[in-house]
Amino acid sequence: MSSKGSSSKPAAPRPLARLYLATPAIDDPQALLNQLPSLLSEADVAAVLLRLKPADPRTLISRIKTLAPTIQNRGVALLLDGHVDLVARAGADGAHMSGLAALEEALPTLKPDRIAGVGSLTTRHDSMTAGERGADYVLFGEPDANGHRPSLDAISERLAWWDELFEVPSVGFAGSLDEVGRFASAGADFILMGDFIWTASDGPAACLRAASEAIRKARAVRPAKAEAPQG
Repeated sequence: MSSKGSSSKPAAPRPLARLYLATPAIDDPQALLNQLPSLLSEADVAAVLLRLKPADPRTLISRIKTLAPTIQNRGVALLLDGHVDLVARAGADGAHMSGLAALEEALPTLKPDRIAGVGSLTTRHDSMTAGERGADYVLFGEPDANGHRPSLDAISERLAWWDELFEVPSVGFAGSLDEVGRFASAGADFILMGDFIWTASDGPAACLRAASEAIRKARAVRPAKAEAPQG
């Protein structure tokens, strides 16, 4: 937070929010493997969240290892949706957990070398606690087990609140293309693309391009953060 006074530096330009691509639940990885190279070249994708259909650990590890080089060789982080115990064995970069208890249980396994992200944080207190415990990002706005989400106003408010006060990155869950720019404007550092990308009428690649354009437009209306004065 900056101090009042004429010595404050001009507001620094904000970096663009980056995209976070969640896969469908994967059984046979080959179809996704064929799509990934073109998808990851269409936009600034920071990470891929790999969702896996249930199977035995050996099969899951095989699926992960099939997809990992195509993702990681492009400088994109590969996170597993849960499956903390498989992260190191499969060579993933980290995992996403649902809820504070799951995060706290996973931290000894993931830290300090791998990414620990968390969502399903229903209160501000839980969000702050997650950041204090060592989460690498907090996710706001994803559906609960019944498919319910907070209102768009509530999600935007939570992202703006977090952006104003905390250094830990925030992720806004976008359930539609219209939400991408809105959450980027509110202060999200990353935008997690919901399942709509895979069902878009013009295909996922075009949807990613549209999301990138929405983020670029959002920066024009997103207020810049002022730097604290030095000295």
